[in-house]
Amino acid sequence: MLRVLAVDDEVPALEELAYLLRGDPRIEHVLTASDGVTALHDMVGMIGAGERLDGVFLDIRMPGLDGLDLARLVGGFPNPPRLVFVTAHEDCAVQAFELEAVDYLLKPVRADRLAEAVRRLEAAIPAAPAAEPEPEDVIPVELGGRTRFVSQQAVWFAEAKGDYVRLHTGDGTYLIRMSLAALERRWAEAGFIRVHRSTLVSARHVSELRFDGGRAVLQVGTETLPVSRRHTRQVREQLVRQFRDRPAPSGAQT
Repeated sequence: MLRVLAVDDEVPALEELAYLLRGDPRIEHVLTASDGVTALHDMVGMIGAGERLDGVFLDIRMPGLDGLDLARLVGGFPNPPRLVFVTAHEDCAVQAFELEAVDYLLKPVRADRLAEAVRRLEAAIPAAPAAEPEPEDVIPVELGGRTRFVSQQAVWFAEAKGDYVRLHTGDGTYLIRMSLAALERRWAEAGFIRVHRSTLVSARHVSELRFDGGRAVLQVGTETLPVSRRHTRQVREQLVRQFRDRPAPSGAQT
């Protein structure tokens, strides 16, 4: 949603403009200023505080710092807000668009025309870049002069072996010098679940949870693993949550 500043030295016009802007569902917050100097001071303060300002709706003919001069100053800001001029004068449109205004509205402002200006303002703001995915964790394993890189996603489960952990994957097992507790902390956000004091399981590789003779067991890849009584309830809840939050397969119907 948009955060905007409205600037006009005529109080009734400023109040009307702010009222219309606040009624637009695309706008989150509307600030007002009754002259160019105050508007400039407010914008500098917002930048200093790290606050976002998406657009400025400003009059042109104002005493002191007029709208065009204010726009020139704003253009020098890092990541400047987009400009929409709102004026009773038709003769400044060329200068306004030379200052890269996204729209130029004539007073009195019509609600439908202002809505179009907000649409143009919204379209002019570049979309935020998509967050980079977290790189997948890979553990190097020394194998007699060779180094094998074992992907986190390839691990079915991890088993404590004294000061070591044995990683079980679909193509073999690998021994690494690390405690199971340290590995649990490292992979907690990747869906690895403690099912026993000596076993950590990848939820993505669990195909079944069942009860056999009153004891819970998991089917993980081709392995069947017991779940301790102490961990049974927590494991069940974590698996339900994990599968509930997993994105639906492409084309799946709901």
